[in-house]
Amino acid sequence: MAVEINISHVARLARLELSDEELDTYGRQCRELLEHVARIRAVDTEGVEPTSHPFPMTNRFREDRVTPETVLGHEEVLAQAPDTEGPYFRVPPAIEEA
Repeated sequence: MAVEINISHVARLARLELSDEELDTYGRQCRELLEHVARIRAVDTEGVEPTSHPFPMTNRFREDRVTPETVLGHEEVLAQAPDTEGPYFRVPPAIEEA
């Protein structure tokens, strides 16, 4: 199924200046893409359930367990920060004062 698209018109609408070589390249690429979509649309999908993934997927959850090995102390956390002020993280202001 041949699909035609006027690349120079699309480029003009997008305010793009394209060379003749770019117009040919993008025209060919768009035709190939649109022809591929047309072939996909022609596939009979009657009775096929919609899916977001071709394989069955399940989430694998683990139990959250707090142990002394997984908990960092206050000083250890602050030691990894790029800037601190007393017992707090120091960050740049989110809103500049006028």
